[in-house]
Amino acid sequence: MQAKLTAVMAAATLLAAAGASAQDVQTIRIGHVGPVSGAQAHYGKDNENGARMAIAELNSQNLTIGGKKVKFELVAEDDAADPKQGTAAAQKLCDAKVNGVIGHLNSGTTIPASKIYNDCGIPQITPASTNPTYTQAGYKMAFRLLANDNALGAGLALHAANNLKLKKIAIIDDRTAYGQGVAEVFKKTAQARGIEIVDQQFTTDKATDFMAILTSIKSKAPDGVFYGGMDPQAGPMLRQMEQLGMSKVNLFGGDGICTAKLAELSGGAKTLGNVVCAEGGASLGKMPGGKEWKAKYDAKYPGEYQVYAPYVYDATMVLVEAMKRADSADPKVYGPKIHETNYTGVTAQVAFEKDGELKNPAMTLYVYKDGKKSPLN
Repeated sequence: MQAKLTAVMAAATLLAAAGASAQDVQTIRIGHVGPVSGAQAHYGKDNENGARMAIAELNSQNLTIGGKKVKFELVAEDDAADPKQGTAAAQKLCDAKVNGVIGHLNSGTTIPASKIYNDCGIPQITPASTNPTYTQAGYKMAFRLLANDNALGAGLALHAANNLKLKKIAIIDDRTAYGQGVAEVFKKTAQARGIEIVDQQFTTDKATDFMAILTSIKSKAPDGVFYGGMDPQAGPMLRQMEQLGMSKVNLFGGDGICTAKLAELSGGAKTLGNVVCAEGGASLGKMPGGKEWKAKYDAKYPGEYQVYAPYVYDATMVLVEAMKRADSADPKVYGPKIHETNYTGVTAQVAFEKDGELKNPAMTLYVYKDGKKSPLN
């Protein structure tokens, strides 16, 4: 009887210890939002992959924050690149009381969502949205991890004027916050450099038929076309430019068209070789940890890499670095520490200006050689 009693007491002690151990582990939830459905799903999945890589690596480090071991959990939401769905996803993450948010991909979803995150006191880092308006709202915990449209649009216009010596360019944008923003910067910089804007046309981020727009533009005999939008539209646009005999006309665009998938979406059109696009960061080969990180990514997610996954990865790490320095996962406590970031990331040495913009952001121009995206600088 005594032996049985001893065994029961021992089991109870072990259970109590296990319970205490479980209570000593806190779960830190990181939200991620991007379009994992719809025409831009390849961007969203790539971004989410970057977040999942970061979370897995953080969990392998057995970190302690605030005296407790921590387990990181990714709370992934789909905004389908739609502003209404984006704000709904933001509210859902607020209601779930996540500790921080990485996202969104599109400026048109990031900007309205940022007010919701601000109102519920959750830090937000966008790894992809480039419209300058995002950081101009004055939200104290809104950050951007790459160059904005002022750098991208201007850089492309300067290349068109100074290096390609183009004289006449037409502009098309998709009427989104991103497309309009980058197109307007390109237009102003191009005009200041003496380039004539011979036509300005508008489409949507759902369109695939651009024959009427391109026919109108062709009649103005431009040297180039700037498209403010994403690759699901730029691909068909390249095919239709070829069909209309615009085989010597350059197509310029920001990071929205600057993907590996553009080659596939263009369907083998020779006009792919006329593309010049810009990204708000260094090329993988020039990133501090780009090559090594890309090898790990490809091993885990073969064939899925697009553009922003390394920025998502770094953004996740930046949030957690701030938590470690604050010794707290409470957004009110660690949020202000993000402003003090000086983190050696995969993409860059990450530090922020007072308004949440990245300090000293790089900008890279790309072309497509033999169907493959290749850096110019």
